[in-house]
Amino acid sequence: MVVAADHGGFALKEAIKRHLASKGTDVLDVGTTSAEPCDYPVFARAAAEAVASGQAWRGIVIDGAGIGSSMVANKVPGVRAAMAFDVATAKNAREHNDANVLTLGAGYLAEDLALRIVDVFLSTDCTVERHRRRVAMIDALDTKRNASESTRSSPPMTSPDFDSLVDRITRILAANPSLLVPPTCAGCAAAGADCPAGGHCVTRCPDTVRSVIACVGPGCRVSAGPGVGEVPKDLARFIDHTLLRADATYSDIDNLCDEARQFGFASVCVNPIFVRRCAARLAASSSVVCTVVGFPLGATPAENKALEARRAIRDGASEIDMVLSIGALKSGDHAYVEKDIRTVAEAAHDGGAILKVILETALLTDEEKVAGCVAARKARADFVKTSTGFSTGGATAHDVELMARAVEKKLGVKAAGGIRSAEDAQRLIAAGATRIGASVGVKIVKEARGAAASGGGDSGEARRGKAAY
Repeated sequence: MVVAADHGGFALKEAIKRHLASKGTDVLDVGTTSAEPCDYPVFARAAAEAVASGQAWRGIVIDGAGIGSSMVANKVPGVRAAMAFDVATAKNAREHNDANVLTLGAGYLAEDLALRIVDVFLSTDCTVERHRRRVAMIDALDTKRNASESTRSSPPMTSPDFDSLVDRITRILAANPSLLVPPTCAGCAAAGADCPAGGHCVTRCPDTVRSVIACVGPGCRVSAGPGVGEVPKDLARFIDHTLLRADATYSDIDNLCDEARQFGFASVCVNPIFVRRCAARLAASSSVVCTVVGFPLGATPAENKALEARRAIRDGASEIDMVLSIGALKSGDHAYVEKDIRTVAEAAHDGGAILKVILETALLTDEEKVAGCVAARKARADFVKTSTGFSTGGATAHDVELMARAVEKKLGVKAAGGIRSAEDAQRLIAAGATRIGASVGVKIVKEARGAAASGGGDSGEARRGKAAY
């Protein structure tokens, strides 16, 4: 028996190996050997070739969804790979199709279910004549393909030299730094400005916000709460429109979406139950849907958070804000924290969504905040975020500066929670925040109007602008 997995399936692969060993099954493990990021086609191909060559009688390959590995394995002549997501599909794959490679999606399966699927896959045979006849028709396709490919030159299937490949890529990127597109830029950091922050900056000093956006690029965002109103049209697309209150009604959510549609805001951020409603209401607009998972405590298992994220993406979410496992981080279990984030990152990125990781900094020491940021960077998140807004404290300039250093400008930094004024937001921006989130839009709008009336900022733009952090 051969097993293989990418980083997203590594933990489940190890569990399957232990399960098979307990049953006396010999296992050939062709990688990967850790949860470090890697490419699933390399390992799916290695397992498939082991089966095709007779080195193994059957194979099991695990990645985040199971789909990509199935595609890769089926490119190898002699392999009949099938993805199973429950016991019934595993049985069908063997009884009807005589599958010799099983692929599993670690992001969709609990460990106990995956082990039951493996047991059924290994204990079921294809014996009915009509099914065997159809399997022969499948195998005949390989013969035709081999005949057609014999006239083409193809490279031998050899194992890559990973160290050499990494060295080559490193040299190329070092020689061509323009190939790297960081989420923030040195110019903005030096100026004390952020990419996406500025609901109040939009109303008080729109020209400054335009300069920041021009410097950072299309990834910039600012946040605003319900009741925000019209803002300069060229800035509206950078605003996240947020409502996460437990008592938010359907009417509140509809109004949030209508404001986003009316003013062309970048997104609405809502609780998961409202994602499908928002996606439908915003279907004809440019605004996208963001939601939260493991919110607000972060105390659910990583697999549950991943399932929540995948469900939200299926319902229409394009951005995911997850709360990491705060208890594990405070316990010093950094390996679990990284796994927790990586599991959700895989789910988010598989669905084309971006992932923001909420640390809840009010509950952490500085060392724990840095460790959380490092784990988020290693797990390939897109942003780190200070707070949920539901704990004992919110964003501080100290925390933002600390987090910005910890992620080494490879991730965005979003400050959220406890932001009550334009001065608060500007202080956080100067510290290194690349997004700002808050729900006191009306209050900040009134501040902006007051500043404009007293001569602060561009009065014409400020009269039109109502965006809030």
